Amino acid sequence: MAYVLSPLALFFFGSIPFGYIAGRINGVDLRQHGSGNIGATNAWRVLGKGWGSFAFAGDFFKGFLPLLALQYFTHWSHENSYQGLYIVSGMAAVLGHNFTPWLHFNGGKGIATSAGVLAALLPITFAIALATWIVVTYLSRMVSVGSIAACCVLPVATVLFYPGQWLFFVFSLLTGILGIWRHRSNIARIRAGTESRIGQPKPKSS
Repeated sequence: MAYVLSPLALFFFGSIPFGYIAGRINGVDLRQHGSGNIGATNAWRVLGKGWGSFAFAGDFFKGFLPLLALQYFTHWSHENSYQGLYIVSGMAAVLGHNFTPWLHFNGGKGIATSAGVLAALLPITFAIALATWIVVTYLSRMVSVGSIAACCVLPVATVLFYPGQWLFFVFSLLTGILGIWRHRSNIARIRAGTESRIGQPKPKSS
């Protein structure tokens, strides 16, 4: 029963579209502005730092806090018998964000929510991915490039710092692949030289 109820609950929490909510509070539909994405990055660009931070925090903690609660009630450890439950529930939260039913299954890219899940399950992997994101984003001035680079290091960091934890390796690998796949439009813009950079003026409404 736990393998049904817990993923459903995490999918529900993950599906709460904080970026979209922030836009609606300001009378803006993020799907019609900027990149058209409801995630924190587009909220930051269109609505400003304050609302962008609100969207990021909401997306992060909707992955982090439910996993933390699940760990508390199952006496968390990396070796206990609930590994599969943690992984399925964590992935459900990310999928809820990426394919939120409240917006016709059209959600964000899942980076902030994935970060929240990883912070709860694999904190060292999360820390390395965060450091990678900061460095690559700073050097490239593109949030998408930093996010893609962070996705790439997830399975490597998990293998190095959680040896023998193959379920968590598979989870980090799938999370990284999903994150890169959700950035396929960004990859096309990067190749075309049209991807937005930090410091550029806010995009005009489409």
